[in-house]
Amino acid sequence: MNETVLVDKNNGVLTLTINRPERRNALDVATYLLLASHVSGARDDTEVRAIILTGANNYFTAGNDLKDFQTPREPGDSAGLKFLRALVDCDLPIIAAVEGSAIGIGVTMLQHCDFVYAADNANFRIPFVPLGLCPEGASSLLLSQIVGPRRASQWLLHGRAFTGIEAAEAGFITQTTSPGEALTLAKKIAGELAALPPEALQLSKRMLKHSQRPAIHEAFDYELGLFTMRLKSDEAQTAFANFFRK
Repeated sequence: MNETVLVDKNNGVLTLTINRPERRNALDVATYLLLASHVSGARDDTEVRAIILTGANNYFTAGNDLKDFQTPREPGDSAGLKFLRALVDCDLPIIAAVEGSAIGIGVTMLQHCDFVYAADNANFRIPFVPLGLCPEGASSLLLSQIVGPRRASQWLLHGRAFTGIEAAEAGFITQTTSPGEALTLAKKIAGELAALPPEALQLSKRMLKHSQRPAIHEAFDYELGLFTMRLKSDEAQTAFANFFRK
């Protein structure tokens, strides 16, 4: 059985590759929990100085595996939310390399990365409303802060797709690359960060995130209750059924 998260640790850089190419790297419960475990574990690993998140086969992720949305959830944090909380609480710099598409939580997780490099032809979409759902990943709080309220409305309410170039122009990502070069640039930046004094680097990130973290966790809690209700709604279940019928 293939590992759904490929792990590489080299020269202080931990690279986590989402590896479900048969599902366009859609994130299921097991994959979320593996990612959360590796990110949380890296905080206590003195050999790790930076983390890269990417997807296998030149595709970032199709977002949450919709099959998991059709099964009842246990109370409390979902597996996806555990992963997002691990990202938020990590003092190590986190760099994302995006090729192909980033959908749903594949987009909202990028809000919690410190550097995001994407191919200029990468495709982004946050289709919560078209799926009968509502914002998650603290996007109800952060997205308008990052890209402005007008563009946040286009992306969250309308669910409009946008390219890597548009994402860079909006300030959502750090920089675009030529197709196939996002991971190369991410590794270069991660290597430069790993060479810096680690205590100073992590303290500086902690200071940058100090006032944000409580608000982000509060947004997670707020969104969780509403998102859970939406999953049970007729609108969402109809949207999921139509998706699988297609």
